[in-house]
Formats: sequence, structure tokens, C-alpha cells
Amino acid sequence: MAEEVETMADAPHIPVLLRPLMRAIAPVKGTWLDGTFGAGGYSRALLEAGAEKVIGVDRDPLAFEMAAGWIGEYGDRLELVQGTFSKLDEYGSDLDGVVLDLGVSSMQLDQAERGFSFMADGPLDMRMSQEGTSAEDIVNAAEEGALADILYHYGEERASRRIARNIVRARAEERIISTLQLVEIIEKSLPRPKPGQSHPATRSFQALRIAVNDEYGELVAGLEAAERALKPGGQLAVVTFHSIEDRMVKRFFQAKASTGGGSRYAPEITREPQFTVKNRKAIGPDEQELEENPRSRSAKLRVGVRTEAAAGPVDRKAIGMPHLGRTRI
Repeated sequence: MAEEVETMADAPHIPVLLRPLMRAIAPVKGTWLDGTFGAGGYSRALLEAGAEKVIGVDRDPLAFEMAAGWIGEYGDRLELVQGTFSKLDEYGSDLDGVVLDLGVSSMQLDQAERGFSFMADGPLDMRMSQEGTSAEDIVNAAEEGALADILYHYGEERASRRIARNIVRARAEERIISTLQLVEIIEKSLPRPKPGQSHPATRSFQALRIAVNDEYGELVAGLEAAERALKPGGQLAVVTFHSIEDRMVKRFFQAKASTGGGSRYAPEITREPQFTVKNRKAIGPDEQELEENPRSRSAKLRVGVRTEAAAGPVDRKAIGMPHLGRTRI
């Protein structure tokens, strides 16, 4: 089965870290939930590797439209649900595993009309669910301070105040409605990038996408929901793409694997850990994957195994979830 998984050339958009993921969670059995169905790569791999059933979840209805041509191959072994991370435990329970692949999918980036890419002109949208507040709404309506907070806390953009100020000036002249309009404003706000540096709009587009889709809030709620949905011995595998996400997932597992502690000011508290961590360090792409898919260069995989201890909430501040304070989008 493993060789079939690793050479599934017919699967569109082979997902990032597929090979190390399948090695880390082997042997695969029982019922799994793929929280970011996307083009179906993880779901297909899980089914081919031995999962009896996979529940594929995605916020984007287009993902299921694109899968219509092949999902029939798996019959009732594959169930599709349009939904969010925060409600994972409503879609499945007593699960053997949950896989979460964070961030925007290749198929969304490749479609200019979705507004996720700064490399092609399209409407300034970025909504994964294709409904609700768009990036255009935020860019044209948010106060300057709120824009700066979003760019700094969600994108780690050091020039957030300068970019926000220039956005406000530009929108006073005309509404910002396209991706390349915004890219031009950002490029004029920053020094010309040196060879090898990322595109000037990378951090700002990341920040707006996260704000539009409440990705950090959904991530924490999704980790908690996965904890509730997993059976003892069930595995939670999470693939992240930037430092803030990875920090949140790392600290979540650390907090959940802890047996408690104390200090000279407070008595020691002991408790049963809710997870054990499979790998102390995150797993990254190998040389083969970096050559096959440059987008995988920042990806990291972390895996935890559920214990029998009761599930519970996690302290969002303690795991490093960015907080915008009084900022309202």
C-alpha cells in the first residue's frame, strides 16, 4: 500500500509532505477525518493506505465540484462535508485520526478569480467559503490602525504602518478592487527586494487571507475539536506553512502533553496529558519534495497521539495565538 500512496501520480495537486505524513501515521486503519479536503490528495492517500472510511471536510464548495469525477471510486468509504475546523467533532466522533493541512490550497492560488495570489490580476476576494467579508471589504473599510494591526500580527509585516497608510491614501482616490492594485501599493511602500527574497506582497496577502477566513481562530478551535473527536490512540497530524501556525501547533501539543507543574508561588498541579507527541522536532520536506514542489519549503508536520484523558480547552494566549486587541474587522 505504501508504494501506491507514494506514487499516486494520477492525483491532482499531490499535497505537501504526503510521504512523510503517511510514514508518520502508519499503519492507517479505521475512520479518518481530512479537515482540508482540497483536491483530495490526503483523503485518497488515506483510503489507499487502508482507512476504512474518510470524512473529507472543506470550507470551499469548489473542492467538491472538482472531485466529482473521481469520488465515486470509493463509494461510501468517502463522505464529503462542507464545513470548518471548529466543527470537526460534529462531523465525526471516535475517530482513528485527523489530518489538517493549513493555509491556502494550490488550486485556490492557481485561480486568479479567487483573489489569493499576488502574481495574477483578479478580484480582491480571498474567501475560502466564497461568502462573508472579503479582502476588498477589509482593505476599503478598515481604519488605518486596524489595517496595520492585521498586517503586523497576522503577516509579521514590519512595514505594516507604512503600507496601511498608503492603502488609506490610495482608496481615498479610488476603491481598491483588484489584487494587482493592492500589489502596486505594497510594492511602492517597500524597498525593491534583493535576489532570493520573497515577493514584497507575500506577508500582506497572507495577513489579509488569515483575517478574512479567521484562520487562527479556526485553527485553535479545530485543534480542540479534533481532540474531542479522536478516540484514545487516535492521531492528530497537522501540516503548517509559516512560523505563527507552527508555533501555535507546537505549543498546543506541548500544553496537551504536559503533566502539569508549579512554582515557588503556587502549588504543583498534576494532571493526565491528553496527547503524547510522536516527534520532538517538526518534520519538513526532503530534497525530492523540494525539487518537485518549491511551495513545500516552509511546510512542517507535527503528530500527536490522543490519550484516554478527558478533552479540554487550551489557553489561546499561552500557545501564541495572535491577538488584535480592540481591532475590529
